[in-house]
Amino acid sequence: MAQQNTRLGIWLMVATTFVFALQDGISRHLAGEYNVMMVVMIRYWFFAAFVLTVAGRKAGGLRAAAQSAFPWLQVFRGALLVVEINVMVLAFVFLGLVESHAVFAAYPLLVAALSGPVLGEHVGWRRWTAIAVGFVGVIIILQPSGGVFSPYAAIPLLAALMFALYALLTRYVARGDSSATSFFYTGVSGVVVATAIGGWFWVPMTGPDWAWMGLLCLTGAAGHYLMIRVYEVAEASAVQPFAYLQLVFASTLGLVVFGETLRWNVVFGAGMIVAAGLFTLWRARQKEG
Repeated sequence: MAQQNTRLGIWLMVATTFVFALQDGISRHLAGEYNVMMVVMIRYWFFAAFVLTVAGRKAGGLRAAAQSAFPWLQVFRGALLVVEINVMVLAFVFLGLVESHAVFAAYPLLVAALSGPVLGEHVGWRRWTAIAVGFVGVIIILQPSGGVFSPYAAIPLLAALMFALYALLTRYVARGDSSATSFFYTGVSGVVVATAIGGWFWVPMTGPDWAWMGLLCLTGAAGHYLMIRVYEVAEASAVQPFAYLQLVFASTLGLVVFGETLRWNVVFGAGMIVAAGLFTLWRARQKEG
């Protein structure tokens, strides 16, 4: 097992969130010009090639990576992530990076809320209180009675729910499968679903946009590689709080590059969500300790 280095893990997580925020910004640009599902499909072609390369270089190769105790659940996981990514990129187009990520930041709270029914884990009253506070934050962001509520605001919330379910299923299959197997199925089943959906929406791309697409694919591979390295050198509980930096980086891109605005209710609501999420992570770590 690799030696634990929490400081390195934290810096790698910061780098990971920055790369994923760049990926979100490029996705928003391309999805504004082309169909979302086509963009996600091409991104998955490159991602699947990366997954197969990683799996092929490990002991046992592709055959070992494909061995699963939960093959159909793994296939469902991969398909669910593809649909979630399509939904989230759609949110970037309709709502922008700032508000999409502010709402999506609630997904750790959804993980905590659903860990009981899905995984049979106990969630105490303190974490339920934090979950409730976080969802008050979501309501503040959405402002349903403020006259500015848009039905598009439900899109990132749906993406957060789907990603929370994906995360819970990932934890569930980890009871019988290695992380290498889960990574393999994420790429392979994902690319099949992405192509089955996105192939219907193919249109030619311009040269400059192919360059952006190439950068999107590279950031995707780099982000996943960095994420793998994060969990090789540090415990998840130590680095997970820094994942919230993606909200900061993506929002900065939205403000500076795409000219989005920052409303007070989004800042206040996102602050409540992040604080509640950090508390649930802290409680989970206390219980593990």
